[in-house]
Amino acid sequence: MRTLSIDIETYSSVDLAKSGVYRYAEAPDFEVLLFGYSVDAGPVQVVDFACGEEIPKEIQQAILDNNVTKWAFNAQFERICLSKYFGIHLAPDSWRCTMVWSAYLGLPLSLEGAAIVTGADKKKLTEGKELIRYFSVPCKPTVTNGGRTRNLPEHAPEKWNSFKAYNLRDVEVELSIQEKLQKFPMPEEEWNNYILDQQINDRGIQLDLELVKKAIQCDEKVREELTSRLKELTDLDNPNSVVQMKSWLSENGLETDSLDKASVKALLKEAPDNLSEVLELRQLLAKSSVKKYTAMENAVCTDGRARGLLQFYGANRTGRFAGRLIQVQNLPQNHLSDLEQARRLVRGGHFDALEILYDSIPGVLSELIRTAFVPKKGYKFIVADFSAIEARVIAWIAGETWRNEVFATHGKIYEASASQMFKVPLEEVTKGSPLRQKGKIAELALGYGGSVGALKAMGALDMGLTEEELKPLVYAWRNANPNIVRLWWDVDRAVKEAVTERCRTETHRTRFEYRSGMLLIWLPSGRQLTYVKPRIGINSFGSEAVTYEGVGATKKWERIESYGPKFVENIVQAISRDILCCAMRKLDEKGFDIVMHVHDEVVLEVPLEVTVTDICTLMNQTPTWAQGLLLRADGYECNFYKKD
Repeated sequence: MRTLSIDIETYSSVDLAKSGVYRYAEAPDFEVLLFGYSVDAGPVQVVDFACGEEIPKEIQQAILDNNVTKWAFNAQFERICLSKYFGIHLAPDSWRCTMVWSAYLGLPLSLEGAAIVTGADKKKLTEGKELIRYFSVPCKPTVTNGGRTRNLPEHAPEKWNSFKAYNLRDVEVELSIQEKLQKFPMPEEEWNNYILDQQINDRGIQLDLELVKKAIQCDEKVREELTSRLKELTDLDNPNSVVQMKSWLSENGLETDSLDKASVKALLKEAPDNLSEVLELRQLLAKSSVKKYTAMENAVCTDGRARGLLQFYGANRTGRFAGRLIQVQNLPQNHLSDLEQARRLVRGGHFDALEILYDSIPGVLSELIRTAFVPKKGYKFIVADFSAIEARVIAWIAGETWRNEVFATHGKIYEASASQMFKVPLEEVTKGSPLRQKGKIAELALGYGGSVGALKAMGALDMGLTEEELKPLVYAWRNANPNIVRLWWDVDRAVKEAVTERCRTETHRTRFEYRSGMLLIWLPSGRQLTYVKPRIGINSFGSEAVTYEGVGATKKWERIESYGPKFVENIVQAISRDILCCAMRKLDEKGFDIVMHVHDEVVLEVPLEVTVTDICTLMNQTPTWAQGLLLRADGYECNFYKKD
């Protein structure tokens, strides 16, 4: 036996979507109901656990045998659930995930989506979701069902037979997807990155549950007070209702189409005093969100650690990681100078003292979200990240010499950019000066072909720049970076040629290839980016452009248009992601425990004697495939997670 393909159906009273598989499988009532499997892509068998059947001995041994490769779609689910079933931790080393392989090739992350796009699913059982709802989650007690809270096979034998057929069909679909993907194998290096990702998810990160609990209590108190004051001022039944609030504002002479964050901010600039207080309270209520804290409560396991927070290949265009459950990729920043004191007051339940010391309690609670992540007893966190990683990567592949020199010396890219753009000596561009501000906004907005719209989206007007200054700023940045501009259009030509001529092209350390209905972009690391069914079309500006199929802004499978600068953005972000993976593998090989990573930052739970230098020295090592790329990692240590 070389491979074992698996799909299981389970029951648990824990909400899988809110809590994740680790918490789900910990529930006392968790059980495996059906176990569908195929040996070496042979006929599919279904073991009916719920009706007393057992897994054959040789299949049990195969699951525990690291020499047998186990395949599943979203293999983390099968692996963690079967770990609970067998009562031992099944390490991820011999597990492979068809979902990850699909994502690597630019396909959807759902079994149904991947099956439809690959043409693997010819006769999908459409009632699957309804059957899962019936057998896998608790049901509401009614007079008709005799007050039961769970449906068993004997309650609907025909449905149970359909459920078994559905389980068998899922294994067949997964095997069919694998067969369709054979032409495009995922590199072993990438499977090693997946294994490390699974180890990090298995390890989890400790939560300060006392802080979480008190933050939720504090928020409830504040919401009550804010809502009560709003009711006084407006006489509305539900001042949290957008419809009611818009109507009230209109009656009081203030028209608005929206009450989102940006709209309320704009309204406050022109609102009279009597309406300003209402809008400010509305703003505070909007900020008064404990969703992250409640997500922590939902996801935490019995040992106080939250697991399964990272999705490998969550962004399938670049292969970057995505957040799950607590969504660590978009945590609010913290700017409080006395973070430790604020944390201590919330944790101790001293809510009255908070009101005296701080202008906005919702703001404080928001800033403390990061600090709910803590190291285990006797350990500390070291947080380290790559400095200006995307700016370094784009300078490296474009051959923008002056930028590389900046990174080789002082590293002040915003100042150097302003100096280059406005032809002034570097020393004249000081922190806080308008020139540095222009250099910074240009760096953040214009690297991937952005223009005036990108500057506005990045907040240029809020920073004090005028509308008239924006276009000249775009030209100044592009003139200062001719090699980056050339990179955009060299890539644009290489992609179009590969798609039109169905051939291989190469530019700037990157190879482009059309093969079997796919556009492949080979990165310096040896990994490929994949674009499904590319063709030359006409974009929204009436120009010739490459389009391909993928999950778009609507979250649906659709045709997406792209062009040189956008492909460059994908390439740069993908290379940055590969550098992060290389660094994490080095840290792991040296025995340092990674508990979380966010964008280009790594969070490690380490013994007290480990130093920041130990970590940053490893991260600064340039991968062998990126000779000449200058990396710099900076870090700090802390007793709770925060932004330094």
